[in-house]
Amino acid sequence: MFEVKTTAGASKAEIYLELTTQLTGLLSGETNGLANAANTAALLFAGLGEVNWAGFYFLRGGELVLGPFQGKVACVRLQLGRGVCGTAAQRRTTVVVTDVEKFPGHVACDHASRAEIVVPLIKAGKLIGVLDVDSPSLARFDATDAAGLEKVAQIFLQGSDVQYLAD
Repeated sequence: MFEVKTTAGASKAEIYLELTTQLTGLLSGETNGLANAANTAALLFAGLGEVNWAGFYFLRGGELVLGPFQGKVACVRLQLGRGVCGTAAQRRTTVVVTDVEKFPGHVACDHASRAEIVVPLIKAGKLIGVLDVDSPSLARFDATDAAGLEKVAQIFLQGSDVQYLAD
């Protein structure tokens, strides 16, 4: 049985070091992308403080389609270039939003979310989807979160059989 180790009182950098260590162990020996996405979302939801949603959207048919997540029910389909997820996917760069109400074109799947961070998932030069984490706290995410979640995304992609399926 796998149990998420507590990180109470740790710095953000220490939290991400612990989460990436745990994720490496959790995904060890398993390559199924669906299972690994589900466990990655659960680990982030349990291991990060002040988050109300953590999960994946995968590129399918030219749009982002909901994948495994933890949190309230979510928007199922998101357009590329629209909202935080679509913008991160289109730009192929991590987007950190301190106040989603001020983000042009924000798509509100959960009105309790106030801050958001989205990391694009790029494998072999192709956009696979995005890793999305929301918080009910303003300015919850910063450059440390971006670096930590980019490492999480890298571990997920390296250990999973997810692939480019835009059509």
